[in-house]
Amino acid sequence: MLSKIFSAATFGIDAFLVEVETNVQKQIPSFTIVGLPDSAVKESRERVTAAITNSGYKFPVKKITVNLAPADVKKEGSAFDLPLAVGLLAASEQLFSLDLEDSVLLGELSLDGTLRRIKGALPIAVEAKKKNFKRIILPKDSATEASIVDGINVYGFENLKQVVGFLQRENYADPVKTNVEEIFAEVNNYHLDFSDVKGQENVKRALEIAAAGGHNILMIGPPGSGKTMLAKRFPSILPPLTFEEALETTKIHSVAGILSNEKALITERPYRSPHHTVSDAALIGGGTYPRPGEVSFAHHGVLFLDELPEFKKNVLEVLRQPLEDYKVTISRSKMSLEFPANFMLAAAMNPCPCGYYTDPNHDCTCTVGMIQKYMSKISGPLLDRIDIHIEVPAVKYDELSSERKGESSAVIRERVVEARKIQQKRFADNPRIHNNADMGTREVRRYCKLNDAGSDLLKMAITKLGLSARAYDRILKVSRTIADLEKSDEILPQHVSEAIQYRSLDRELWNH
Repeated sequence: MLSKIFSAATFGIDAFLVEVETNVQKQIPSFTIVGLPDSAVKESRERVTAAITNSGYKFPVKKITVNLAPADVKKEGSAFDLPLAVGLLAASEQLFSLDLEDSVLLGELSLDGTLRRIKGALPIAVEAKKKNFKRIILPKDSATEASIVDGINVYGFENLKQVVGFLQRENYADPVKTNVEEIFAEVNNYHLDFSDVKGQENVKRALEIAAAGGHNILMIGPPGSGKTMLAKRFPSILPPLTFEEALETTKIHSVAGILSNEKALITERPYRSPHHTVSDAALIGGGTYPRPGEVSFAHHGVLFLDELPEFKKNVLEVLRQPLEDYKVTISRSKMSLEFPANFMLAAAMNPCPCGYYTDPNHDCTCTVGMIQKYMSKISGPLLDRIDIHIEVPAVKYDELSSERKGESSAVIRERVVEARKIQQKRFADNPRIHNNADMGTREVRRYCKLNDAGSDLLKMAITKLGLSARAYDRILKVSRTIADLEKSDEILPQHVSEAIQYRSLDRELWNH
């Protein structure tokens, strides 16, 4: 007898439906799965056999053929265990249900029939709703995540026996409901706050400007000056996630299987800080069957690279595409995948190998050649995509021992949100541009016009301070953001003057 069960799998961060066709015939006993299954799917034969028997059902000792359609797309993972088991029970006439046509089934089975959590429940629920299915049946631990999607009934069960009972209408279960508004009420509930940081007002100001304009930022300073501490607090001053952004970010984490059990939806901007030994595949994404990398996990959040020159050169170079296109394209001979990667880059580095080149309290032991070799590890094209370079000096004792608390993240975030609103209005006609950092040459010429005093100041900076040509547009973009923070339509000389200070690495000091 033949049965047909609907399941699903993920491709990139989206899902596609899979028909699990099971045929049971009176022939020499065998169990074959076709339709490009990977190792985990092939191994499901053993799990399904044990789960059916241990759940009190009879495993058919016949020729079993399972086809996973479409047959030309590779299927991976253990989520097909449940549809395989239910399909076998239906094909061997141990299960009679009219609800199978309207249901999508997913779940990994233990040998005793218990259902385990799966990856990608959220994108699968989105696809099931799109294809007009009435319900999705999956493990209890994955049900909350899938229930974020409105308009489809989500049922979570603990074992195979409960699923069979529900499908035969022997037991009743309520669909899992999640109050999205209630979850979103917890947005921006950050444990780390800018008020914890003593001193470093100039760096906090630079981070505020970076957050307001969507600019990438590089912090340069000696060890222990607070670069990492400040970077960890950076997401707390970014604008709150919108529901669409939260959904897209959660889909990426769900597909990769790194979404925590307690969180149905990511409501805080992600913060990712990979170690400098990270490979290019781990940073960008990849593998035989491509999965997202750190740049995608940081989507709509912050990617922090500490000790920037310590990263391998080829690893840093692969960052150029996502920084430019806000997505990662991974090509293989049989497929090409895209993962979103719209993140803000925050990086930190020492000014020299020993770390004390600019520190007045310590003697630097590095030669000029050593410093130049160290700085040259960061290529010009990568540096070109970082708008703000800020020096982070060592904190003085008076500031460390001070009882005075700095501004809280919430206060700074209010100013950032106001500046972002101005930019949204400015670029309303251009969906490609979301903030000042996204501006191209044409937009810079249009929106970053300077008066005579501002032009003279910028000309003097370029010539006298030895700033490079690439610094010109960057200074104009950052000046526009500073003006937006002060709600000024015009870019004034003081805005240009402050922006010039944020180009440390373009000065002659670092180039000789």
